[in-house]
Amino acid sequence: MSYSRRINEIITYEPSTLYSFDTIWYEWIDNLNFTLDPADHLENSDEYIKIAKERFLEIGWEGDGDIELMWIPPFMFDGPRTEEFTNGVIVWHVKQQEDGISFILSPIKLPDY
Repeated sequence: MSYSRRINEIITYEPSTLYSFDTIWYEWIDNLNFTLDPADHLENSDEYIKIAKERFLEIGWEGDGDIELMWIPPFMFDGPRTEEFTNGVIVWHVKQQEDGISFILSPIKLPDY
């Protein structure tokens, strides 16, 4: 028995919702062992990836690297402990190969460092 929620039960928004997500870039996220391929978890991942690419390009991404999903656990955030809160936050991430900068799309505002 699995106690983990499936990603398609957490990502319940339409691809176009990515246009409203917050964007940041960060130097450097070097441990990618815990990232997930959206194609393995979303039936229409191509639609999401297309929009994620557009958003990443807008903030300086040069177009290289693989777009992936990254989960941030709920204990990393302050907030009401609602059922939805226990999902944590899934962000869209790509690591630029040339200089290692990570670009992130998030449904919530993340700290700028």
